[in-house]
Amino acid sequence: MTDLAAVKAALKTQAVETPSWAYGNSGTRFKVFAQAGVPRDPFEKLDDAAKVHEFTGVAPTVALHIPWDTVEDYAELATYAKERGLRLGAVNSNTFQDDDYRLGSICHPDAAVRRKAVDHLLECVDIMDATGSRELKLWFADGTNYPGQDDVRARQDRLAEGLAEVYGRLGEGQRMLLEYKLFEPAFYTTDVPDWGTAYAHCLKLGPKARVVVDTGHHAPGTNIEFIVATLLREGRLGGFDFNSRFYADDDLMAGAADPFQLFRIMYEVVRGGGLAPDVAFMLDQCHNIEAKIPAIIRSVMNVQEATAKALLVDRAALSAAQESGDVLGANAVLMDAYDTDVRPLLREVREEMGLAPDPLAAYGRSGWAERVVAERVGGRQAGWGA
Repeated sequence: MTDLAAVKAALKTQAVETPSWAYGNSGTRFKVFAQAGVPRDPFEKLDDAAKVHEFTGVAPTVALHIPWDTVEDYAELATYAKERGLRLGAVNSNTFQDDDYRLGSICHPDAAVRRKAVDHLLECVDIMDATGSRELKLWFADGTNYPGQDDVRARQDRLAEGLAEVYGRLGEGQRMLLEYKLFEPAFYTTDVPDWGTAYAHCLKLGPKARVVVDTGHHAPGTNIEFIVATLLREGRLGGFDFNSRFYADDDLMAGAADPFQLFRIMYEVVRGGGLAPDVAFMLDQCHNIEAKIPAIIRSVMNVQEATAKALLVDRAALSAAQESGDVLGANAVLMDAYDTDVRPLLREVREEMGLAPDPLAAYGRSGWAERVVAERVGGRQAGWGA
């Protein structure tokens, strides 16, 4: 039997980090569709993030992306976040939007370009120092499009050299989270294409280096929960970038395309002790045709629902079925948990936390959407203009 009090306690302490860029104009289509009331600077992004946390109760941190979130005074930004009940989370680097990075950044054949990329990563650590952020999150678009374009092994050497310099700059309590991506924008080779490559570099770097699993960065049919289980077993799972995909890195709302997959991932997290604070639960999404704040709230709720179902798995019954070789019985235990409607449970949890039972309805009643449309007139909307 499952201890419901323990399930509720775990759900109340879960934390999901929202991405600053999800509040701005962004998307993975050919055009970014601007919306009224979108934040014009990082401070207004935090205002919106505070609303997500206000109505969900489990979104206390906001990831930054540099240079999209560049400000003159990062300590001031951290104070602004604190005043709104938030903290600044992972600092994400950007080595993919500069003309110099056409042939790569940290893996570029030109030493001067590599120096520029590494200096940017070191700048991100400086920002971590100023904001109190714990994680430096790295994703590289580096790769090649054609056979023979560059020396594949030499690019790995350059990657290792650059990562080592940045790793050596990390301070006490800080760590490096290395993300991987199967392809896109590089189409022949990607320099960090899979969890094995990321894991190998992290092992060489040391204990402060962990792997990030972005749920949209795998080939179709990849068993992501196996990757999660293995990295947890090795103590090298740094966190997640939750989103949903149909084809590639679609950056849709978490749990939208395959909620069963999200449940399976979360079961391995629960099974492997990954609900501990050293595994970061982050969203990495773009909202191009849907309203941004409601989409982020819905994504947080989807992660909560998958977690609740994972916590409801009768692990004693599952172990008994597995040990006796009862294939169908073991599968039935998992399916019973997945088929449970956990929405009433989560409503109870929110009410016990002093929150409205339905975060989306509460946000709709708040009038925030109408307020920002009226107030955020003029200036340049935040966004990366894909």
